[in-house]
Amino acid sequence: MSLPTPLINVMDAAARKAARRLVRDFGEVEQLQVSRKGPGDFVTEADRRTETILFEELSKARPGFGFLMEESGVHGGESASERWIVDPIDGTTNFLHGIPHFAISIGVEREGGLVAGIVYEPVRDELFWAEKNQGAYLNRRRLRVSERTNLADALLATGIPFGDRIGKKSFMAMLNAVMQKTSGVRRLGSAALDLAYVAAGRYEGFWETGLSPWDVAGGIVVVREAGGMVSEIDGRSDMLYGNSILAANQQLYDPLRKLLMDAVRTEGVKLTE
Repeated sequence: MSLPTPLINVMDAAARKAARRLVRDFGEVEQLQVSRKGPGDFVTEADRRTETILFEELSKARPGFGFLMEESGVHGGESASERWIVDPIDGTTNFLHGIPHFAISIGVEREGGLVAGIVYEPVRDELFWAEKNQGAYLNRRRLRVSERTNLADALLATGIPFGDRIGKKSFMAMLNAVMQKTSGVRRLGSAALDLAYVAAGRYEGFWETGLSPWDVAGGIVVVREAGGMVSEIDGRSDMLYGNSILAANQQLYDPLRKLLMDAVRTEGVKLTE
């Protein structure tokens, strides 16, 4: 068992403080004031309140860090080389519908690369965390990705493009191919938790298009430190700011990426269509 690093402790403390009010809000979900900022993309008072608490706590602990936050955007810091990337509630639609599958996600970007991250699921009190070269953990238990080697045995996770988001045609092509070759696909509505579940071996892989940096920043390092592989679906490495993400264990990464790309090529569409 490894003790959390000071950087992980900072994120842990901030997430748990924000989560206390968030869990109370979840218990009174019908009373929340809700505004719409796009089809299926809701912002709640809980979102904004959680983000404010995270901003205040992380700022006090690391005043030189900048921020990239889902609700309030970019905030400067004394050091432009380090910043927090924060999603106060990943899985907001689940939250609003009383579905207990959502998380606080925090990633640390340094010199353009991710070096640490947490995904905290407050209802089950599960903290997935990792720092570069330090391993990945669920609370205090070491995490390793699944050891399954056959796609036919694999359980995968994905996200379905909705509203005017990119990738609907390519998604249907990829989903059809994956359904034929694997043991199942889950769409549970939180990319941060999908990545965390890959790291924990609950899924063999996860893919999605059209995500934002705050959706994935917390989980990317966790997957890598658990022994998994993460890239864009086409193999490029800018999944934080690119158009797609693929995460899988090392045995299934190549066959899964080939399956997805072959499906897109066969249908004659692009990943952004």
